[in-house]
Amino acid sequence: MNKQNLILSALNNRSRDIFKSLVDAYLETGEPVGSKTLSRLLDFSLSSATIRNVMSDLESSGLLSSLHTSSGRIPTERGLKLFVDGLLEIGSLEQEERHAIEAHCRVSGVNLETMLTQASSLLSGLSKCAGVVIAPKTEEPLKHIEFVHLGSGRALVVMVTADGVVENRIINIPPGTLPAALTEATNYLNARLQGRTLEEAREEILAEMESHQAQLDEISTRLVTAGLAAWAGGKKGVLIIKGQANLLENIQAIEDLEKIRNLLSILEAQESMTKLLDLTENADGIQIYIGSENKLFNVSGCSMITAPYRNSKEKIIGAIGIIGPTRMNYARIIPLVDYTSQVISKLIG
Repeated sequence: MNKQNLILSALNNRSRDIFKSLVDAYLETGEPVGSKTLSRLLDFSLSSATIRNVMSDLESSGLLSSLHTSSGRIPTERGLKLFVDGLLEIGSLEQEERHAIEAHCRVSGVNLETMLTQASSLLSGLSKCAGVVIAPKTEEPLKHIEFVHLGSGRALVVMVTADGVVENRIINIPPGTLPAALTEATNYLNARLQGRTLEEAREEILAEMESHQAQLDEISTRLVTAGLAAWAGGKKGVLIIKGQANLLENIQAIEDLEKIRNLLSILEAQESMTKLLDLTENADGIQIYIGSENKLFNVSGCSMITAPYRNSKEKIIGAIGIIGPTRMNYARIIPLVDYTSQVISKLIG
């Protein structure tokens, strides 16, 4: 039995009901909850004095806090964690919401990153928080790679992995590049990449070109180099965040604004990317990180909910979720994140 369950089991039924009603009310209003309010919310009759005594005990246990001695209480981050892990009643999604999620994710003819961006934007809109997608680097062997001329000095590099995932990148190409050069670059890379990962073949290809053994003309050589470089920037993976502005709404104090700015700065750091990718690989279902107890960011006042998505081999390849205030609607957002990850896994598979 973990520490949270031990604390929960130590509470009697009355204390548990009062604590649950208080957190429910706080998550709905964002305001401290007093004994008079709780006496109206409880399904059984208790005097305000009795409720205050129970609230005082819960505060001594570190589950509640108060701004002033005479004010109502709010849950601490520890209390919210206990509530979410053991007392939260998770809601269900409406059929319209399920259809909306499927429609946004099911975007025909686009790459994986575009689909994930669409899903992140949808989650942000539905949750009124920031949507976040963690997409690790492609490690599957390649099935096909191709250069497609777009005109105006640009080409599309299409990469298809062995498990069917399609990724696209747009690159700049020398003006006046002929289709024959694109075909030559395509054939050259396919002969060396097929059945291997990009990282496995990259050094060998670059060494071959540097020693002039590649039998490529100058234009084709530049195309191959640009095609390999198109994925170099994603070596550590891709982090997509949508709806950051939602984090700035309802901020009531300057220190809260600074916390959000700090969080956004941390998310942009490469170190955070590495931690998020490690988290993804070790995830097992919905993961909930609340406030400063979150070892990833250690930023109080914010929570993160993520769920992994899988490829056709049931291997976890990334995660999708939301970041928002600790006072979020967990009962609604958890099933939103969970269902979105299921839809993405189904489409990838």
